[in-house]
Amino acid sequence: MRKIKILWADDEIDLLKMHIFFLQEKGYEVVTANNGDDAISFVHENHFDIIFLDEHMPGLSGLETLDLIKSIYPTIPIVMVTKSEEEDIMDRAIGAKIADYLIKPVNPKQILLAIKKNVDTKRLITQKTTRDYQMEFSKISMRINQCNDFLEWAEIYKKLVFWELEIEQSGDNTMDEVIKLQKDEANHSFAKFIKRNYAGWFTKEFGERPLLPIDIFKKKIFPALENEQVVMIIIDNLRFDQWKILQPVIREFYQLEEETIYSSILPTATQYARNAMFAGLMPSDIVKHYPDLWISDEEEGSKNLNEELLLENQIKRLGMKYKFYYDKILNNKAGEKLVENLSSVLENQLAVIVFNFVDMLSHARTEMQMIRELTNDEAAYRSLTLTWFEHSSLLSLLKELSNRKIKVVITTDHGTIRVSNPIKIVGDKKITTNLRYKQGKNLNYKQKEVCEINNPEDIMLPKSFLSSKYVFATNKDFFAYPNNYNYYVNYFKNTFQHGGISLEEMLIPLIVLNPKPL
Repeated sequence: MRKIKILWADDEIDLLKMHIFFLQEKGYEVVTANNGDDAISFVHENHFDIIFLDEHMPGLSGLETLDLIKSIYPTIPIVMVTKSEEEDIMDRAIGAKIADYLIKPVNPKQILLAIKKNVDTKRLITQKTTRDYQMEFSKISMRINQCNDFLEWAEIYKKLVFWELEIEQSGDNTMDEVIKLQKDEANHSFAKFIKRNYAGWFTKEFGERPLLPIDIFKKKIFPALENEQVVMIIIDNLRFDQWKILQPVIREFYQLEEETIYSSILPTATQYARNAMFAGLMPSDIVKHYPDLWISDEEEGSKNLNEELLLENQIKRLGMKYKFYYDKILNNKAGEKLVENLSSVLENQLAVIVFNFVDMLSHARTEMQMIRELTNDEAAYRSLTLTWFEHSSLLSLLKELSNRKIKVVITTDHGTIRVSNPIKIVGDKKITTNLRYKQGKNLNYKQKEVCEINNPEDIMLPKSFLSSKYVFATNKDFFAYPNNYNYYVNYFKNTFQHGGISLEEMLIPLIVLNPKPL
């Protein structure tokens, strides 16, 4: 293992020999300088993990040396050592982004603590994260094998996301494969759970079913409107892990009131799940009650053109009279315009805003080589989502809503999963094009590899033909046609898709936020 290398600059360095010996005995490599000019020369010639810098030195002062080093190597942690406790010196040092400061006389333990805090911290955290996950691994596997309850699955998924993000932040790549294998194990068992239980959610005999998109307005939005104004933000394709990396940014100006994982519906596709949310009805009921507002799979054009009308009908059907605003944001310019006109938007008791960026990102990743290279795995996909959010009109909107003390609900209609395993399927010309589910007649495939629904009415889905059925891909599978099979597989392998059965697609976030008090 590479030794941690320290530079210590002090005009009285000879008086610090005992401290130097102490650090060397602890396994650190220490280079010394007795003035600022030498310290800067050493920094140019060597890689240092941390620098201890005396504030009072002849020639270049400690603060001047600090400024020069930071201008060239801004990420090196620098600890200022000073005899003075004058406030202006401390302010200048802290303003120059020092990692820490110590008041003379210093003792070896103070030096050691500063090193561990600023250099060894990541290594120590990595070791603890790895050790803790290893201890949790068996417990999580046991819960996966025994789970037969949706709420328990939600807790398991939260655990898996927590450890995935912890391991990612620790930088310990040795555990990457382990957490991936455990997620695969979980998805395999979750698919079995859905096959056994999903159809039962729509029968009276089942009892209490999970929260579904059809419940969101009725159970979460409308009750909140009785007491306050609400802005609902629907981020298409937002996975729970993506929410968790956005949360720290949002925490600066919003308090978390509720974080719920609820279930999308099958197919986990916008046409079905989001229309169901706005209508408060399952797809087969939308077709029954509002046939003019449903666009079937085989019809051309966007499948979500009638969201505003579906919501208006849901409000009327429930005997309510809420005045609401609806908008769909497809680019940053439209988002900026929304923020500019926010006062008129907030003349309504409810505002519902759909942001399509994450959905467009997943599609761009499939179609654009550059985006595929930038988001070659889940960690990179999350990182790009965070980068977008930090520079987006959505963040501007949330900040402005917080300033105006408006409650916000953030949710989505489904998530996505990175697919890797092709399954051959054959059908007629009118088979749906989605890679994670197929609807049609005369479908041919290996039955054991899919979730097959021969009677769509069992899961409240419409069918285009009398003999239509649905098949859903599970785990990391995706459907591929035998024609041009190799090209098709290479083009879509390792892309993010939705429509099928997985933890990432079905277990999705619903977040209730209250603005922080001033």
